[in-house]
Amino acid sequence: DNKTIEQIFAKVSEAGDAVRNNGGGFYNHVFFWNNLAPKSAGPSPELSAALTKAFGSFDKFKETFSNAAKTRFGSGWAWLYLTSYKNLAVGSTPNQDNPLMDVSAIKGTPLLTIDVWEHAYYLKYQNKRADYIDAFWNVVNWEEVSRRYQEAMK
Repeated sequence: DNKTIEQIFAKVSEAGDAVRNNGGGFYNHVFFWNNLAPKSAGPSPELSAALTKAFGSFDKFKETFSNAAKTRFGSGWAWLYLTSYKNLAVGSTPNQDNPLMDVSAIKGTPLLTIDVWEHAYYLKYQNKRADYIDAFWNVVNWEEVSRRYQEAMK
């Protein structure tokens, strides 16, 4: 059966914990690493306008996303995602879950994520998750996030 990862995640509740955790871990980490780039210019005009429309301003979006990351209890991820109604939203998921999974409380097409598992920041930031999240904004690959947004809006 040649299923895409999206098709597998859409019914991950039927696939078992090993697929959920290992598949989610693989997907989320690859997605996260592709979020990162030195000296990214910022979101495209289209994404910037959509973020302002959805959150009131780009700074308010950053605050909302950062708060989702800071308040995720334990290990997990914060996400910017596009809902099925093509609205931008921010939320977080525990462990290796993501918005593509049928078990997730938030559902949609992921656009941006941050890994808030302690292993992502402990060596440099120790227990200072907030400092790690603040530094994250310096390395967001906005070209990739903007590309994902354009693709998801089709």
